[in-house]
Amino acid sequence: MSILSFFDKQIPGPRTERVRHELKPRTMQVSAIEQLTPGMLRITFTGDDLADFVSLAPDDHVKLFVPTRTGDIARRDYTPRRYDQQAKMLMIDFALHDAGPATRWAMNAKLGDTLQIGGPKGSAVMASKVPRWLLIGDETALPSIGRRIEEATAGTKITSIVVVAGPEERQFFETEADLTTHWAYRPLSVASDPDALLAIVKTIALEPQTFVWVAAEAHVARAVRSCLVEEKGHPKSWLKAGGYWVAGQADAHERLD
Repeated sequence: MSILSFFDKQIPGPRTERVRHELKPRTMQVSAIEQLTPGMLRITFTGDDLADFVSLAPDDHVKLFVPTRTGDIARRDYTPRRYDQQAKMLMIDFALHDAGPATRWAMNAKLGDTLQIGGPKGSAVMASKVPRWLLIGDETALPSIGRRIEEATAGTKITSIVVVAGPEERQFFETEADLTTHWAYRPLSVASDPDALLAIVKTIALEPQTFVWVAAEAHVARAVRSCLVEEKGHPKSWLKAGGYWVAGQADAHERLD
């Protein structure tokens, strides 16, 4: 057992408090559209229905209700990238990595268009301060990673490892935290291959009391989790991993911890 693993096993993982929210449908209107990178589209929504919208954790999800080509309504999970309750504003980033109904809607959205959302059902809030974070993910995890980085307070140490299609997909974040960023590159055609992420993960020295958050394609997230737990000996109580999407399956997710 490594010194890191032994030390952290003596300290329980940070306590998480589940805060439930009122479930209600909300209709909002497109007020701004920004092409952040070639593969990431940011849409800002406003509307009176957002007056009581609440999202307390960077990895919350809302359900978007988007029309399909057949006229049906598809439900897709997305991260509230940023919100301002007083301004009745919600920002959502769309990773343009597939041609699903939510992506098509976002790419064709115009100012004034409306969209209905539901949720979030609840927020998993860290009840105790986490001094160090290691955030690992792909394009679909960038909204959560970016929000956590930007909301972090001074004195927090964050390392991020994100895999994207190329240097043009890199994003930059303003934060009070002590931030170190690593970017890995691979074509979207091999987005379920974990090698690009693993090559960097294996070089990272994990300090005691580092909470690791992983989100990517399910196979990739599983491989990264295995590397952290089995090869590096990182305690499971200091890790949360999930498959934000599953290659070849529509609207599929996998929780791995």
